[in-house]
Amino acid sequence: MEVILLEKVQNLGDLGDLVKVKPGYARNYLIPQRKATFATEESKAEFERRRKELEVVAGERLQQAQERAAQMENLILEITRKASEEGKLFGSVSTVDIAEAVAARGITLEKSEIHLDEGALKVTGEHEIGVTLHPEVHLYIKVIVLPED
Repeated sequence: MEVILLEKVQNLGDLGDLVKVKPGYARNYLIPQRKATFATEESKAEFERRRKELEVVAGERLQQAQERAAQMENLILEITRKASEEGKLFGSVSTVDIAEAVAARGITLEKSEIHLDEGALKVTGEHEIGVTLHPEVHLYIKVIVLPED
């Protein structure tokens, strides 16, 4: 199935690209999230008519992501959890916990923007957490998991 991308999508393409994707990916993710539209002759003409507007919106989103990244630069979060003497947590630290800790600092961060490559954090110590605010804006924040006394 061919779709026209209405914004940059990581590992797929840039604004205005005509790409082939599986029908389920288009119907269930790209089109409902307004990241793409079906590639018909009418939609191609509509896209070309709206291209400048979409490029301005894309530029604003990139600028907002860069501003948020600047706020999070050198960010160190300390999260306290109950843990055993060996440092294993009773439970875990998930993307929700990290997003809440960042929100407590006054910075907006969605849990979907946080990438825990090895799953939820289950041990105490320092962890480097990947954050993707925009397909072009990636950064790492340091999360220190401390045991409760």
